[in-house]
Amino acid sequence: MQNHWTRLNSIYLSIYLSICLSICLSVCLSVCPSVCCCIFLVPFILFPLSVRFLLQLSEVPQFSERVFCILFQSTFTECVTSVQRKLETLLRVCTALQSRQAVLQVLGLVLVFGNIMNGGNRSRGQADGFTLDILPKLKDVKSSDNSQSLLSYIVAYYLRHFDEDAGKETCVYPLPEPQDLFQASQMKFEDFQRDLRKLRKDLNVCSAETEKVCNVSSEEHLQPFKDKMEEFLTRAKAELELQEKQLAGTQRIFLELSVFFSVKPKAGEKEVSPNTFFTVWHEFSSDFKELWKRENKCLLQERLKAAEETFRQAREKATYNVKPKHASGIKAKLGQKM
Repeated sequence: MQNHWTRLNSIYLSIYLSICLSICLSVCLSVCPSVCCCIFLVPFILFPLSVRFLLQLSEVPQFSERVFCILFQSTFTECVTSVQRKLETLLRVCTALQSRQAVLQVLGLVLVFGNIMNGGNRSRGQADGFTLDILPKLKDVKSSDNSQSLLSYIVAYYLRHFDEDAGKETCVYPLPEPQDLFQASQMKFEDFQRDLRKLRKDLNVCSAETEKVCNVSSEEHLQPFKDKMEEFLTRAKAELELQEKQLAGTQRIFLELSVFFSVKPKAGEKEVSPNTFFTVWHEFSSDFKELWKRENKCLLQERLKAAEETFRQAREKATYNVKPKHASGIKAKLGQKM
């Protein structure tokens, strides 16, 4: 709320300067009217309405308390919406990684091809799983002729055997978007909790200030401030409670996801952090998407060539049988008799 008090201070300063200016004007006019009129009357001639407005504001009962409540009301929705969008992104990524069928298929291919490559090794050729830190390293595993990586082969195999829309405009990227994963990796639950605690604290202060204004103000100065603030406080409390529940639920889902993938916290961490978990996925998804776009483009070109070849063959096989027209009219019959 530092910005709010800065604005209040600027308003009070303007009021103070206006009052001082009017006092100086009255004093100087009594001493030397001819000179002082030229100096001090210019601001009042140029800004009479603004000065009058500030003076009227200074006469409003509990002016600072009212301004605090109004400014908090104007910033509350923006703060809550920011937290809500981040939590929605985090929840969407967690849900996709845990339950999206395409993600499980890609991970299954990684496991299968890894076991095939390690087929001669008894200790590593029959693995039931793998750690996530292997995913960013798949692009570094090259073929014998160094023309293809293991990751590019997995991408091509997935598109040709698992994705029915491969090479079409309707083809959907199987993994969470790299941008969403990057945003998720930058999030901290401690920051969310701190932001919501601050909002809760400011909301309590706003509620107390509103009650103070309503208790002290007369009836003519009570409305519409009272009704608007009571409506806002009721809605704000409900929204804040909803975000607190959503934060707790999202954090629980994330921790379950880290257990699902057997990710352990780093040294010095009590729990797995989003940065530790999603950084690996972000790197893997970025590499995967680049190859996915390239392979999709190749499949599209193959489809176009196949369609052109089919059309060419169909045109070559087309035969046109021209049958002679037999005359069957009266003239033809008379000609046959003759």
